Amino acid sequence: MNGDWITLETRDGSTAFEPGEEIEGTVSWQLAKVREIELRLIWFTAGKGEQDSRLVATVPFPNPGEHEVRRFRLRLPDGPFSFSGKLISLDWALEAVAGSRAERLPITLAPGRREIRLDGDAGPR
Repeated sequence: MNGDWITLETRDGSTAFEPGEEIEGTVSWQLAKVREIELRLIWFTAGKGEQDSRLVATVPFPNPGEHEVRRFRLRLPDGPFSFSGKLISLDWALEAVAGSRAERLPITLAPGRREIRLDGDAGPR
């Protein structure tokens, strides 16, 4: 094992956000031969039927060193909202990507900072 790693953290460890809210945090890494690294905001569907995904925003970290901590800040869009149903769900995530290596942090984007449950159950999944 070569000791390469990436970590992704939001300020205060928050992972649930209101639409339009700003996210702040850090991306840390130790990567030999790192050429580029970026933070991505994505959403994707899971469940029955065709899977869909969208790259919503990127935050590049130019001229990365082998071992660094970089801060990020980005504003979330107004939607789509995180939701979960019997047949399909829509999830959001932040991803720190460097070549073939990536670290994903699932987040929730919805009013009240709670995923919308389509089956009528408002509890956690």
